[in-house]
Amino acid sequence: MSTPALSQPTKSTADAQRNHNEGHGRRLTAAFEALEAFPALAESRNRLLRLVSEERPSTSEVVNAVESDVALVISVLRLANQVEGKTRGRVESVVQAVELLSPEAVQSLATRARTFDFFERSAVWDAAPERFRLHGVATQRAADRLATEAGYEHRDRLMVTALLHDIGKLVLMHAYPGYPNQVHGNARTPEERIHKERRELGVDHALVGGVLARRWGLPKQVASVIERHHSEDATGEAAFVRLADMLAHYAQGGAVSPTELLKSARVIGLGPTELRSVMYDLPYPVQGRARQVDPCPLSTREVEVLKRLSEGKVYKQIALELSLSTSTVRTHLHNIYGKLGAVDRAQAVLMATERGWL
Repeated sequence: MSTPALSQPTKSTADAQRNHNEGHGRRLTAAFEALEAFPALAESRNRLLRLVSEERPSTSEVVNAVESDVALVISVLRLANQVEGKTRGRVESVVQAVELLSPEAVQSLATRARTFDFFERSAVWDAAPERFRLHGVATQRAADRLATEAGYEHRDRLMVTALLHDIGKLVLMHAYPGYPNQVHGNARTPEERIHKERRELGVDHALVGGVLARRWGLPKQVASVIERHHSEDATGEAAFVRLADMLAHYAQGGAVSPTELLKSARVIGLGPTELRSVMYDLPYPVQGRARQVDPCPLSTREVEVLKRLSEGKVYKQIALELSLSTSTVRTHLHNIYGKLGAVDRAQAVLMATERGWL
């Protein structure tokens, strides 16, 4: 039988605290390493592989496929930020990453990616990837709607920070078997849960997430937003993500504080009227402006002609508005069809609209 603990010599408070901190450090370091094996959704990986194997893959479709999954975003950004040159450590969005990397590099990365499927549970992560991805995508969607409402210009980077905002939870989930249920206890709102983490663990998932992002070599701005997205004094993009996170919980039936919602909305320049509009739209597909990702092959004049064509105007009207002859308008349209690979005006308008050129 072991000797009772009370009979052992007691350590000093400083030694005990040091051992406690070292224990935390070892747990977190092991969890950081475990995240190297975090899987991508099999369907997201397969869709990406199909796209990059095409002869002329659409940049916008590749970006959308990557942005649909946490693990794919992490892998693509990490690889892009390792490329030697002036962009090293500065690639903040999937758009930049896809433009920088070759289709072959993205294909190789996706081929090597570990995957999970709802019908094939992992002994290591169990259902964590599913829950994490669903909330990440919901937050990303809410952030996109907020960006449209507020006219936020760094929309591409916001798609990354909103999706990855909770990566610190994956670390804590791996480091502490009782996380999140035992740590959060009866806490209901995001604010209550973050305070529980700080009290019970001495850290919170936002802070840990920022450390992990820096460990991966992601840009400082991305890491800072992840780290500060639960700060009560969050401003800028961190405030967008903080509000989007609360709205995602709201849309998924979780408890949120009306006071905190309104306060966060005011930080990004939205009032109660705009916030109500966003909350109403959340259950439906985002109908904001299309993101211009693929480089537009059309000249400025060709875009002007196609825009008027999309408004239902005939050749004579377009020619009059642009001070052109009808034959010149026809020539522009012929060139547009050739550049887009369209067979008629309807297809040309549809393709340009979907890619954000109109």
